[in-house]
Amino acid sequence: MAREVPYGNFNYVVNFNGSEEFGGFSDVSGLGLEITVAEYRAGNYPLNHPRKIAGVHKVPDVTLKRGIINSSTLWTWLDQAMNNGPSAKKEVTITMQDETHTPVQVFKLHSVLPMKYTGPTLAAKGGTDVAMEELVLSCEGIEVEGLA
Repeated sequence: MAREVPYGNFNYVVNFNGSEEFGGFSDVSGLGLEITVAEYRAGNYPLNHPRKIAGVHKVPDVTLKRGIINSSTLWTWLDQAMNNGPSAKKEVTITMQDETHTPVQVFKLHSVLPMKYTGPTLAAKGGTDVAMEELVLSCEGIEVEGLA
């Protein structure tokens, strides 16, 4: 039987290269796909409108946000990207889960490189804010697998 209640957007895991966990991200945004469309009309086409032909596709940049944790995994990857360029590309998966933590949908990002890192805003006001960092990923492809 098909599920009638949509899944919550708060239960997911981010991994790279199949198994290595990045750490707990509080936000993942920018998942998507855009297919460009070219318009074409031959001179002898009998109807007075162009045909629309699918062209190349683009995957937008994906942004990950998290509270800073004591982990060097992210910095190791950033260092590899700065020093090794394209050989630092990874496969990133974002796995949505249901209430019982069973995977229900997987977003697979292909040929991913980190393109921007933003560190936390530090303020000595002594509040309850968490030190957040942001990572923007450049992706060449996306695949979506439904598991449910």
